Amino acid sequence: MTGEIFRDAWGIPHLRADDAMALARVQGRVTALDRAWQLEVERHRAQGTSASFLGAEALPWDRFVRRARLDDTARRCFAELERRDPESAGWVRAYVDGVNDGLAEGARRTPEFARTGLAPGRWEPWTPLGVWLGIHILFAGFPAKLWREQVVRHLGADAVALFATDGPGTSGSNGWLVSGERTVTGHAIIAGDPHRFIEEPGVYQQIHLSCPEFDVVGLAVPGIPGIAHFGHTGTVAWAITNAMADYQDLYRERLRRTGAGVEALGPDGVWRRAARHTEVVEVAGEEPVEVEVIETERGPVIIGGPEGLPDGLQEGFSGGLSGGLSGGLSGGLSGGPFGGPSDAFPGTPEADADLDPDLDLDPDGTLPLALAVALRYPPRVTSDLGFSALLPLLRARRVADVDRAVDLWAEPVNVVQAADTEGGLLHRVAGKVPVRSEANRTRLVPAWEPGHDWHGRHETPRGGLTDGIAAMANQRGIAAPLGVEFAPPHRADRITALLGEKERWSAADMPAIHMDTQLASAEPLLEILGAAEALSPEAARIRRSLLAWDRRMDAGSETAALYAAVRGAVVRRLAAHPAFAALSVPPAYPEVLLPWLALLPRVGFALEHLLRAAELEESYGIDRAEAVRAAVEEVAARHPTGTWGDTHRLAPWRALTTTSYDEPGLSGDHDCVLCTSAVPGLTDLSARGPAARYVWDLADREASRWVVPLGASGIPGSPHHRDQLPLWSMGDLAPVVTDFTQFEKESDV
Repeated sequence: MTGEIFRDAWGIPHLRADDAMALARVQGRVTALDRAWQLEVERHRAQGTSASFLGAEALPWDRFVRRARLDDTARRCFAELERRDPESAGWVRAYVDGVNDGLAEGARRTPEFARTGLAPGRWEPWTPLGVWLGIHILFAGFPAKLWREQVVRHLGADAVALFATDGPGTSGSNGWLVSGERTVTGHAIIAGDPHRFIEEPGVYQQIHLSCPEFDVVGLAVPGIPGIAHFGHTGTVAWAITNAMADYQDLYRERLRRTGAGVEALGPDGVWRRAARHTEVVEVAGEEPVEVEVIETERGPVIIGGPEGLPDGLQEGFSGGLSGGLSGGLSGGLSGGPFGGPSDAFPGTPEADADLDPDLDLDPDGTLPLALAVALRYPPRVTSDLGFSALLPLLRARRVADVDRAVDLWAEPVNVVQAADTEGGLLHRVAGKVPVRSEANRTRLVPAWEPGHDWHGRHETPRGGLTDGIAAMANQRGIAAPLGVEFAPPHRADRITALLGEKERWSAADMPAIHMDTQLASAEPLLEILGAAEALSPEAARIRRSLLAWDRRMDAGSETAALYAAVRGAVVRRLAAHPAFAALSVPPAYPEVLLPWLALLPRVGFALEHLLRAAELEESYGIDRAEAVRAAVEEVAARHPTGTWGDTHRLAPWRALTTTSYDEPGLSGDHDCVLCTSAVPGLTDLSARGPAARYVWDLADREASRWVVPLGASGIPGSPHHRDQLPLWSMGDLAPVVTDFTQFEKESDV
């Protein structure tokens, strides 16, 4: 035996090989067979060549990737991995060999290749690192700094906190660890669900990897060897959520052209040569486009250049669904334009006070529009993506092994929970966050001023359990020293409260927590509505219904639909107020970044905070009570009917939009534990939600459960393309099976 591929009843691949290297090759091959189209889409995204087969719609992303130098960074990181950790580098090579072995056959099975005329290409050893970068480059939400800059520019520093509750940013997750003292078996349980854009094929791949050295089940990222985020080895299990750390910086650059190229002004007052070259992006059906790539000592220039912002850089952005959500989906993809719940900006006024003296102000005293901006991100600086952690995770037997493995983690920065069969528990942050000034963390900083360098990295915080429980849901918790924006506490508080309702829990109990739909963030709108006066009879009827509502966003609830309609109307009215007019037109920045700068989603995700902010009236003349009253009357005039699930429907992202399905109506909402995110005021459709659900049982791995939104296969028409969707939409989970005698053998490799 060199390698074997087995399948279970859900088409999930179970792989067995003689050693770890052979197993990596089999994993690469089976991923190419099942996910050839997805792999090639991700490879092209990482290289900045998507427009060559997807057309001009993909050009903004390709421009960004070229300018951010993702492919070159992946090459650097792999070269450093080979130098520092040749075993892991060889393991990645083995995976890539398997991908290349299977791509042609996988492409023949997948109709998208024929539809686009795309021929499968060749993966290089660094391609998995490029895919990882492409998925996560927007994960830390650095464009939020551009948003804050816009708010300060137009409304002043005090206005930043108005919108400081969840804007388009990054992906989040739920996760909870229940120690053995709180379970029926006496062994720990880990459960949760990562929240990302729901893509077709899915962003997570259920897989079982077995060789004499280890036997692991978990959720792999297609294109990446091993099981990085969620795994169970039989004796230890681990899971992660986004720590919401801030580890990417934006520098306002002063650039000038010389006869020899481009120079950038440094913090010592000296002009230094910047690296510069030109790349050509092929565009299907159109002329090729040249992209100037410039890199200063801070990092690649991703906005503007020596001449500022070129004409036409703002490519067709509109405030509607296609410009705000779809444009962000095509550019942001898994990194995501909407997501990344936030809380408040700690110390923002002090940070603003520190920043202002550093900035050149316009004649009217406002902040200038940044005409050239460089991005500094850790892998570009350190040539390390943390891939040395992946093999040790597979080999882990105890919590201490997981702990040592994630010491090698780089990005994205995560909160990690782990438990083992001997009672070991782990709750910590993993990843690299640079030490730098507070100003770097909150907004753009001037590259020509001293005080904005990086000086080493932060120690990663650790936490414990309270009453045998630790809940992580992107809230301000153990990662607070490392971040700026965090999720409101609602999901974490609700998970903790649910786990407190009984003394002992089993793996079978966990789906009830996954699917909880209580919406705590509805309270401020309902409080204002309760005090509203002079309502029409129909509006008064709506108010009575909403005040009697159980606050659950259930798909079959008519009252939840009424609440969403009123909420959307309030959001639109606030966003349309003249006080915010200057924020309604985003600046001429690259289209990929514009979802973070769209006013309507910002208001929608910050609504709870805005409705509690007395300064809306005091400083901006916005009457919150009148906005709510008028919104209820607007909804009443439409005489709405129907349930939340009628409009709150799944909307997966697809690279090709020619295929459509009758997608299910969903329960949940952005601040529910069942986090199926719509964009209030813009659309009820849910493009982001649980990209998988898992329950890891340390008493018996076979009692563990998992599910993905669609299925194990990325091939349309396959019986396993969408066969898990009914489970996922109803909150059910499939059993985790690891006994090879129960599987059907597909092939030897």
